[in-house]
Amino acid sequence: MGKNVYSSDTKWAVVKDKMSGQFTNEEIIKKYGIKNVSQIKTWMKWYRENQIHRFDQPIGKQYSYGHGPDSQSEDVKKEHQITHLKMENEILKKVFGNRKGVEKEVVLQLVQKLRNKYTITAILSALGVPRATYYRWASNQEVKLSNYEEMIISLCVETKYRYGHRKITQLLKRKYQIKLNRNTVQRIMQKHHLQCRVKPKRKWKSQGESVIIAPNLLQRDFTAASPNQKWVTDITYIQYGSSTLYLSTIMDLYNNQIVSYKVYTHQQTPLVLDTLKEALEVRGNPKGVIIHSDQGSVYTSYSYQNLVKEKNLVSSMSRRGNCWDNAVIESFHSNLKSEEFQYVKFNSMSLDNVREKVDQYIKYYNEERIQEKLGYHTPIEYGSMAA
Repeated sequence: MGKNVYSSDTKWAVVKDKMSGQFTNEEIIKKYGIKNVSQIKTWMKWYRENQIHRFDQPIGKQYSYGHGPDSQSEDVKKEHQITHLKMENEILKKVFGNRKGVEKEVVLQLVQKLRNKYTITAILSALGVPRATYYRWASNQEVKLSNYEEMIISLCVETKYRYGHRKITQLLKRKYQIKLNRNTVQRIMQKHHLQCRVKPKRKWKSQGESVIIAPNLLQRDFTAASPNQKWVTDITYIQYGSSTLYLSTIMDLYNNQIVSYKVYTHQQTPLVLDTLKEALEVRGNPKGVIIHSDQGSVYTSYSYQNLVKEKNLVSSMSRRGNCWDNAVIESFHSNLKSEEFQYVKFNSMSLDNVREKVDQYIKYYNEERIQEKLGYHTPIEYGSMAA
């Protein structure tokens, strides 16, 4: 396929939308069928550098103005120049002419960008905006940004600093009906040191000799078209009490909901058996569910595999030593430790307090914690939408 060819009208329409400040690059790309964002940046560079003659040149023929193809007469070149100037004037009128809509935001952005190179008076004079009007807009913007900062700080506190800027942006929209660019939210969060933490990677640990090994039916496809189609399960260490506890969980990949969990003082076979029995009871004993685990000794045991077979489930297992084959449940356990036990030292709490914190987090995870995969809904919300 050859290079994309865009008409002069398309290029100017893209410049107009970009100057208006109403559209993101992604929206402009979809609107006009642009191949990539670098094309938009090129056209904006031409516009800013007043190389408007380039908008009417064919691909691969970027001449300096006045040095185009020999077939063009001077009259044709002048006509093109007049046409481009008219287009540029029309764009400026639409962006700045009516003193409404996005004019204020565009003026504020331009002044902020150019004030190190030109005086504010010179910039406002070129834009035709009175100084009093500009300073009124600037003052209002500072108040608005201050209000936004308070809302963002409040949301970060409410969510215990567990969310990054993308999820906070969505919460602003859902809770306050405020639509901010995620980059603006990120800058505010960075200013107040509210960034989401980087979670440490978990190393795989051998679970002993295998007895019954099931094939990897999941193949890292962590999506499900309906509830009770694919479940994933795993055990993790909880080392914040006076002794180590072991958490066994089962998650439904349809909406990432934790279906059942058990916290025991050991990681023997009864731990996973009781977790699976509870999940089956909660979900009404569904048949044919793929239940995926690692190759830990409790999952390869005869008693566990016999229960899977007895309940008409289908066993699936990760490859030996490959945690990525069960990444979703691994990620959940990592989130629980980094978010709920953020400031807790190892072996510093009572076992009852540890169990209580696990209960609180799983309730929060299912009912309140929004997820990008679910369209920024919680697991319970997403599950009820399909019901």
